[in-house]
Amino acid sequence: MWLLGEVGVGVNERTPTREGVIAAAESVASILPPTPLLPVTIGGVRAFVKAETLQPIGSFKIRGAWWRLSNLSPTERAGGVVAVSSGNHAQGVAWSARRLGIRAAIVMPHDAPKVKLANTKALGAEVVLYQRPGEDRDAVAAKLIAERGGTLVHAFGDPWVIEGQGSAAIEIAAQLGRAPSRIIACCGGGGLTAGLALGAPDSAVHPVEPVGWDMVGQAMAKGELVHAAPDAPKTICDALQPNVTKALNLGLLRGRAEPGVTVTDDEVRAAQRFAFAELRLVVEPGGAAALAAALAGKVPVDEDSVIMLTGGNADPAAYAATIAGG
Repeated sequence: MWLLGEVGVGVNERTPTREGVIAAAESVASILPPTPLLPVTIGGVRAFVKAETLQPIGSFKIRGAWWRLSNLSPTERAGGVVAVSSGNHAQGVAWSARRLGIRAAIVMPHDAPKVKLANTKALGAEVVLYQRPGEDRDAVAAKLIAERGGTLVHAFGDPWVIEGQGSAAIEIAAQLGRAPSRIIACCGGGGLTAGLALGAPDSAVHPVEPVGWDMVGQAMAKGELVHAAPDAPKTICDALQPNVTKALNLGLLRGRAEPGVTVTDDEVRAAQRFAFAELRLVVEPGGAAALAAALAGKVPVDEDSVIMLTGGNADPAAYAATIAGG
């Protein structure tokens, strides 16, 4: 059971709901303007992209972090929070914690992009580094909680986080004036895709993951949790490398989400260049995976399709090399 500030309470005892997603959308709308829904032409078809890259922290992760932290009890708030993240969830938790006056410690990999480490620290959170590969990040977080107390804010397996991420679906429908035919989403642990599945029950939801890191796609296909292989290939999508999804996410996605697809690093780089040239947007590798799948023809696109651009916290040097390599 994931530990919270109050003994005996676990977030896995609560099931995310569409009503929770709607409530999360109202809460998010009270503090943040909607991110733009921009037209884009792919293969002669005019669709839309949801520019979550323009959130205050450069990522959709602010949605789930805000909804989770704003639902903490007074006792939990006083005890602080602990999160595990390669960078975007870290910034979402740090931003929300600072706004709500909550102490935050974030467990981050030693090789996380420097821009994400710097941004998280700048938002006032304590950063606790771990070695990747070698150390179990969840074990590091559990040790912190055992020593200090506090609430674990899981990046994708927390019911409130899932509902918060799903708020994007409510926002999209309001902007379109109708439910989208499909939402194509970058997928790491499955928090966003699970939230979108709840928030857009009449829309197809397509999870897109890096080659060799399709833990959600494989889990949906097999009907059970699948761990990343010890020799899983390197990927530039640092935000999309969970070792395994959670049973909660798998349960929400099975029978609901479309089969997962994977994209290569080259396809992701092409998507980053496309976003820069056609949309004037900076998109980090993990944030461009959904667009990469659409551009490569791996998912269908029609005029009511929405493609999630989920993060824009790109490493400057790596991003410059990608753009120059086009």
